[in-house]
Parts: sequence; C-alpha cells; structure tokens
Amino acid sequence: MKRSVTLQINGNRHLVEVEPRALLVHVLRDELNLTGTHVGCDTSQCGACTVHLDGRAVKSCTVLAVQAEGSSITTIEGMASGDGQHHPLQTAFWEKHGLQCGFCTPGMIMTAADFLSRHPDPTEAEIRDAIEGNLCRCTGYQNIVAAIQAAAATMRAGKTGAAV
Repeated sequence: MKRSVTLQINGNRHLVEVEPRALLVHVLRDELNLTGTHVGCDTSQCGACTVHLDGRAVKSCTVLAVQAEGSSITTIEGMASGDGQHHPLQTAFWEKHGLQCGFCTPGMIMTAADFLSRHPDPTEAEIRDAIEGNLCRCTGYQNIVAAIQAAAATMRAGKTGAAV
C-alpha cells in the first residue's frame, strides 16, 4: 500500500506516492528524475548515492523515503547556486581533473561539501579520511583530493564557482 510523502528537495516541495519500503535513492531517481544521485551498490559501500539530509551527508540507499519526510534534502542538482554559479567543489573537480568516468563524482562532492562545512582548512590526510566511504575505480584519488583542497581554498576566500 502506497503512502503520500512530502519531500523538500533542493528547495522545492514534492508530493510523491511511495511504498513504505522505498529507498530515498530510488524515489529521487525513479519518481523525481534526479538522476545525479547514482546507485552503485545498494549496500552503502560505495557512496555514489550520497545526498545531504538536513545538511549532513547520508547514503540515500540507507534511508527510506518515508524517513526523509520533514527533512531538507539536497542532491547534486541542488549544489549550484540559484544565480547559475557552480558550487566551488563542482568547479574544482572540473579544473583539477577530479573525475574520469564521473560515476562517483556526485557522491564525492556531496561528502566533501558536508566535510568542508565543518572543516574549512583540512589537511590532505583529513580529506582522505573524510572520503573513505566513497569509492572511485578510475582516478586513484589524488586529483579528487587536489580538487577538494582547491575548493576549500576558494570557499575560505569567499569566492564562488564558475557559471553554469
């Protein structure tokens, strides 16, 4: 039996009918067409499905959609500012070649954004520790770490990203 759930996603209110066991990742992708949130493993091992739930990074394959009701959800699609500027992390991933196939990138960016909100001047070791729950099969992580370091510097300087 489906249930109506109101979700606040990227600043917009969505009313969806979901099965009580529906995972947030599937509702985002299949019901709301927010396909930037990726399904990598469905077991919370890879981090590709990471979104922000009330400002904190969570793996959306571990959250039921009904549990997210009343919370503020941000997906990768909601990271760019309303005035058409990419988030500094999005810009840094592009400029520092922090992506190859791009599959892990949305989850990496969402995890890094939460981390940088609490640690604005991290060391390389702290960054590596923060992203350990996000797996990348392509890059070897060096450029991902460099991108997060560059974004942190940009954010500390109060700058924004590039135009979308």
